[in-house]
Amino acid sequence: MARAAVLHAVGDEHLDLRDDVTVVDPGPDQVKVRIRATGVCHSDLSTMTGVLPSVPPTVMGHEGAGVVTAVGSHVTGVAEGDHVVVNWTPDCGTCPDCLRGQPYLCMTHLAAAFTEPAFRLGDGTPAFGMAGVGTWAEEIVLPRQGVIPVAADVPFEYAALLGCGIPTGVGAAINTARVEPGSTVAVVGAGGVGLSVIQGARIAGASTILAIDPNEAKHPLAKRFGATHTATLADADEAKNLLTNGVGFDYAFEVVGRSAAIRTAWDATRRGGDVIVVGAGAADDEYSNNAFALLFDGKAIKASLYGGCDLKRDIPRFVDLWRAGRLDIDGLISRRIRFEELNDAVDALRAGDVVRQVVLFD
Repeated sequence: MARAAVLHAVGDEHLDLRDDVTVVDPGPDQVKVRIRATGVCHSDLSTMTGVLPSVPPTVMGHEGAGVVTAVGSHVTGVAEGDHVVVNWTPDCGTCPDCLRGQPYLCMTHLAAAFTEPAFRLGDGTPAFGMAGVGTWAEEIVLPRQGVIPVAADVPFEYAALLGCGIPTGVGAAINTARVEPGSTVAVVGAGGVGLSVIQGARIAGASTILAIDPNEAKHPLAKRFGATHTATLADADEAKNLLTNGVGFDYAFEVVGRSAAIRTAWDATRRGGDVIVVGAGAADDEYSNNAFALLFDGKAIKASLYGGCDLKRDIPRFVDLWRAGRLDIDGLISRRIRFEELNDAVDALRAGDVVRQVVLFD
């Protein structure tokens, strides 16, 4: 039996924190992981509210790290005792998306997770893992491709953030946008992923980075991570005029998950610049633009799912950046909490009072 946080119905404001959940046995191509740290991400809240799909009852959580405790008979490249980062979009390696070098688009394992329950509650009820994962549980079973080995000296709470927030944000800047040295950047939304986008733009060598967020309390933190300037929504146009002589930014990142934020990013971007959509929005929140502007403004709208990352390649790169002092992971962690505090953590996330909370399992 293990502890796990379970969502019984979409719309529930609080989770059922249980200690009677069991995980399925690993198959030949699967591994079992004991979770040691897991992040509390805005996507978790989006799953609870129905913005992101799930099949209740759902064991929540998707950003985590831990230790491999068992491996299937066909598994190679990872062994019991290895420290690993959870990859919530495991790549199958054989589908068209994988073969064209876009493993972050692979749906093979993710789709199966909506029909194959990975947990069982104490009364025998099958339960699914959020995004096929369920890291708000002490033990999980994943496809072999769902774990990425990481050096044992990387703290588990740091490794957990390498599973979602950091690759989504930093990857958006260096993989999707390919921010060029000396360029100008605007980032709409200074939450955990937005701060990672800011870090990615700084690492890539952007000369000007404007963080746009209506909550002025987030502005000092944005500057800590590399923003050269900050603005509220009301000040965004004035900042654009001041910093770019009215031309607009080379790259503007939307990191909120709302169509209004995409519009803010579009308006901040220069003609011929790139608008990068990072936030996970609702299916019924439609973004519209006129056909004339789409052509004659010459702007490109790019989706950045999972930061365009191949975690096998990118996690070692992020670790190297952390070792070199160029990637601040610790600063992203607002507080470290216990499993029993998860519902309080969800409330804090809903209120917007935190960047990243990390659950540490004993």
